[in-house]
Amino acid sequence: MDKKIEGNSKDEKTSSELKVTSRDMNEGAEIWLGEKIKCLDHGFIYLVDYMGNDSSVAQAARTSYGKGTKSVSNNEGLIRRLMKDNHTSPFEMVELKFHAKMPIFVARQWIRHRTASVNEYSGRYSEMISEFYVPASSEMTKQSTKNKQGRSEDALPPEVQMEILCMLKNDANLAFYDYKKMIDAGFSKELARIGLPLSTYTEWYWKIDLHNLFRFLMLRLDKMAQKEIRVYAEAIAQILKSSYPLSFKAFEDFTLYAEKLSRQEVIALGELGMFFIKGKFQEAVEKAGIKNPREIEEFKEKLIRFGITFEIDKV
Repeated sequence: MDKKIEGNSKDEKTSSELKVTSRDMNEGAEIWLGEKIKCLDHGFIYLVDYMGNDSSVAQAARTSYGKGTKSVSNNEGLIRRLMKDNHTSPFEMVELKFHAKMPIFVARQWIRHRTASVNEYSGRYSEMISEFYVPASSEMTKQSTKNKQGRSEDALPPEVQMEILCMLKNDANLAFYDYKKMIDAGFSKELARIGLPLSTYTEWYWKIDLHNLFRFLMLRLDKMAQKEIRVYAEAIAQILKSSYPLSFKAFEDFTLYAEKLSRQEVIALGELGMFFIKGKFQEAVEKAGIKNPREIEEFKEKLIRFGITFEIDKV
């Protein structure tokens, strides 16, 4: 039987007569709702809910400078300008909520991104799940001599790999065996958990706006980020690429794959400059995929600042 809905409208409607939602849909995000992406050996991440789409970003930006601007700047051009000029608040109007399961040591890196709402599985109320992360043999490498907080690409000898894997598994299994024994003896869960390893899996719901999610990806997609958290960042990027294609492309172009130069580097480029580029500028711009006239002009201005001169290509 249909439920009668009473509201401010003149006519009462039944639930079957109402639309599923009146908000703007995000077709790309809808596809990802509830779709788990496997991460590491026992982990996952999936999109639980979202608010907004690319148009929401543009809509928020246009609100700040009045009506009548939509015909001047389409959504793609506007979003690219927002990203390029670091106008971040319109991206904060979009939010996403994820459910993720990861090892505790990954969660402790993840939680450093503080501009999010988090609700984590509680070892005080519930028993910890007997699952822990074991790295694949391809990840069993030596400590980096250049990066004190990372690992190198130099693999350990196979026999050393096997020995370490056995130690990791044995230590974790023993820790969980003792944990279960303490729980069965009536010991409090909040204290019994303290002997469990950092490889133990935890999970949480994580809600964050699009601007701060891009900040997360900027750091965690970097090749210097730890591989185990980079796996989750890559999964999130996969979701965003189809859910917010215009915003994500702008993020890739102006943040993720862009290079920032220091003042000294700009000066050094000027000293190395005074190149004369003839008949190549337009060809280079086309190969790079720079289409927006304003972006092309700004690129020319940068070249001049770097001491690079050129002739305008003849049509």
